Amino acid sequence: MKKSLLFMAAAMCAAVVMPASNALADVNIKIVQHGPLRVLDPIFTSAYVTRNHGYMIFDTLFAMDAAGKPQPQMVDTFTESPDRLTYTFKLRSGLKFHDGAPVTSDDVIASLQRWAQRDVMGTRLMAVTEKLSAVDANTFTLQLKKPYGQVLDSLAKPGSPVPFIMPKRLADTPSSQAITEMIGSGPFKFVQGDFQPGVKATYLKFADYVPRAEPASNFAGGKVVKLDRVEVVNIADGQTAVNALRNGEIDFIENVAPDLLSQFDGVKSVTVEPKSRESNMYTLRMNWLQPPFDNVKVRRAAMAALYQLDYLDASVGDEKRYTVCGAVLSCASPYKSETGATQTKAPDLARARQLLKESGYKGEKVVVLHSTDLRVLVNIAPITAQALRSIGMNVDMQAMDFTTLLARRTKKDPVEKGGWSIFQSSLTTLDLSNPLVNPNLDARGEAGYPGWTKDDTMESLKDQFAVEGDEAKRMQLAEAIQARAVDQVMYVPLGEAIEYKAYSAKVGKLVDAQLPMFWSAK
Repeated sequence: MKKSLLFMAAAMCAAVVMPASNALADVNIKIVQHGPLRVLDPIFTSAYVTRNHGYMIFDTLFAMDAAGKPQPQMVDTFTESPDRLTYTFKLRSGLKFHDGAPVTSDDVIASLQRWAQRDVMGTRLMAVTEKLSAVDANTFTLQLKKPYGQVLDSLAKPGSPVPFIMPKRLADTPSSQAITEMIGSGPFKFVQGDFQPGVKATYLKFADYVPRAEPASNFAGGKVVKLDRVEVVNIADGQTAVNALRNGEIDFIENVAPDLLSQFDGVKSVTVEPKSRESNMYTLRMNWLQPPFDNVKVRRAAMAALYQLDYLDASVGDEKRYTVCGAVLSCASPYKSETGATQTKAPDLARARQLLKESGYKGEKVVVLHSTDLRVLVNIAPITAQALRSIGMNVDMQAMDFTTLLARRTKKDPVEKGGWSIFQSSLTTLDLSNPLVNPNLDARGEAGYPGWTKDDTMESLKDQFAVEGDEAKRMQLAEAIQARAVDQVMYVPLGEAIEYKAYSAKVGKLVDAQLPMFWSAK
């Protein structure tokens, strides 16, 4: 009798557990991202892999649609006062965090305040904000000191750091401290116990998430999730990842190396297409706080030695998949200008050496940070090191993984004490095409983006751009921003590249957006 009861209990447990497991198996996918996920807080770091992770878990008040227009997301309705000084926002009913708590105005206000401490556009918004106030649990107001036409665009900012909404208890964490508990109100729940930094991350469909009724459009609209489980696995070797996708062991590769794309030719089970409608730009950033790049003449000499084709050929190789572009706002921007760019043409090294001599360069060490674990960056730093050595600079290229690089670039110390001189990135043109968003045009000095460029003229031009309503005048201001950025060497654009993703039919038809989002287009 006891054995029979035990058998019946075991059978009942199996009846409960097994169907759920089988159901998950039907809609479970494994994906490989462009790099390993180690830091979870999407406000603390601007790393793209953490931003992608953030979009799985968190939601935003507004979001950009396919036309580049901000649309309500967590917000249900909003009004703007006749004097344009007060915005009143009402949240959608039923918004809930993954721990079951309702989303409230207090959560929103705390989240925006933390985000604004780390984001250029958020800082600018808060500078013109008188106060954020909760009217009730679902309604809050934003009162301005003066009219500001970028309010909704700021709240809908799609690039890193994104103004994600999180519980107040987490948002109250100082922005200088990374949050590790991941609780949002977005379409997926993070499985905290599964997380292995740099190795594995797991997301489950959030059953209580209610999508908007509108069709998905870029970052906006209804996030209809048809996958029950998304598991991120780290496969550092590109060839191994390609083999795994061909063999059905994984279902999605975010960034396929250009020289491996042909291996999917004729593979009917795999779709290959551009990663997004936006390209990526390679960028080079110098440290203005420390010698030798605290001297604008040295910066100009270094820029004169750089040649975009060297970088593009080394990293991409196929001229059909890259574009030479000297626009600091990218060539995808409606405000693009290439005025003054020299790195788009073969360099005159004799002239670069002469400029370096005239700068008074005294042989100071130039520490170039070299990321070794991101495919898109692995060939970039060696090109920089070779170019600068060719004109007589004392270069020390230091290899490290990208997470270490991100931490290292926050150091303001001299190179002898762990500082740095140059780092390179690959940034989506989504984050570059507007001067108010572009982190490389942050000219606030030590309060700003690593590199700590300080230039009051640039900040003034951006202030004018932010309030200018006439499109022709905005174009003129963008031209002036380009000229000033080149003159002071705010950063060096190193060319644009098209990146490709590959995925199996199991993934389904995802929404067409500038980064991987695992909800459906229909």
